Amino acid sequence: MTDASAAVPARGPVTRGSVARVGLATALSALCGYAVLYLAARNLEPAGFSLFGVFWGAFGLASGAANGLLQESTREVRALRGRHLPPGETTRPMRIAAAVGVGAALAIAITAPLWSGAVFTADQWLSVALLSVGLAGFCLHATLLGMLAGVDRWTQYGSLMVTDAALRVAVAAAAFVLGWGLAGFLWATVAGSVAWLILLVMSPATRDAARLTAAGSTRTFLNGASHSVAAAGASAILIMGFPVLLKATTPELGAAGGVVILAVTLTRAPLLVPLTAMQGNLIAHFVDQRHRRLRALAVPALTITLIGMLGVLAAWLAGPWLLRSAFGPDYQAAGGLLAWFTAGAVAIALLTLTGAATVAAALHRAYAFGWVGATLAAVILLLLPLGLETRTVTALLCGPVVGIAVHLYALATADRV
Repeated sequence: MTDASAAVPARGPVTRGSVARVGLATALSALCGYAVLYLAARNLEPAGFSLFGVFWGAFGLASGAANGLLQESTREVRALRGRHLPPGETTRPMRIAAAVGVGAALAIAITAPLWSGAVFTADQWLSVALLSVGLAGFCLHATLLGMLAGVDRWTQYGSLMVTDAALRVAVAAAAFVLGWGLAGFLWATVAGSVAWLILLVMSPATRDAARLTAAGSTRTFLNGASHSVAAAGASAILIMGFPVLLKATTPELGAAGGVVILAVTLTRAPLLVPLTAMQGNLIAHFVDQRHRRLRALAVPALTITLIGMLGVLAAWLAGPWLLRSAFGPDYQAAGGLLAWFTAGAVAIALLTLTGAATVAAALHRAYAFGWVGATLAAVILLLLPLGLETRTVTALLCGPVVGIAVHLYALATADRV
């Protein structure tokens, strides 16, 4: 069996250069994501965009859960950096990811008759097929990202992100120009799920990372990954899957729902897209700072808060004009509402940060409990007898506070041990 440590550079902590490379890739990916949303909103009226938004959110929910594989593979590989594998069983994360992907795809396909009619009210079976196949590919995509982060292959990490995003926008542009309608944008949503295969073919360094082994048995890896997947799934409900949550609690979304979904997506993207993309950097940073976990949170938390407050001000002052100008007169939202949506994005961003620190400390149960608690709180708040906009703001602001408290308590307790 190949020694994993042979492929793991014994470098120092996460560098500014690595953050810059991933930051550039994140910016390009975010621009591509905005382009897909722009093309869909311009091509589909608000009611049609709400249908696309629900599928976009459903795939985001599923792929967000698969990011638990990214987190676990990053932690496992990073922990072995510069050291030899201990004696005993080993496992290959990419093989596990393939098996998990196939199992997840089958689970979606088999259970689809029970739920797909309520979630996908147009192009139902195309949506189910694309969701199944796209998720299978993304399990490998996420695990490969984790392996690359674990061995400091940040250039390849960024390339994989950009390839994913570029494939999406290319298909969306074709759908817009050729008039494929809703179905074309459904294809665009999952188009990036083959990016991992393209990078494996093109990059020898990526192939080296994909061959790495981790300590422990398959069962050990899956045990840790299961908590990460559960937490990542809960986080995905609040982040990418929020349109699905709105649909579940408000069956008749209509045009107003389309406006709310677009507004929530746009106000959170500037913070959450880069933060989600930099999970590998964050986990690697917190693994390196394992002896002062809470102190290591201070600078990134302050940075997120300051950037977020600037975003709140920008959303309040310029948000309504930007929404109308970019997406058309059918998309109307008050500046105050957009500011509140942005404040909710700040809360979720801080929860994402504390979650990265928690999973880096191998506090898998606390990580999962924090995100699940935040999601349950958000669901309860969305069921309140209030208007759609008020319920949305309340859920986005208050739900994450529950998870942040759980994560900080777990980190503080671990630091005292």
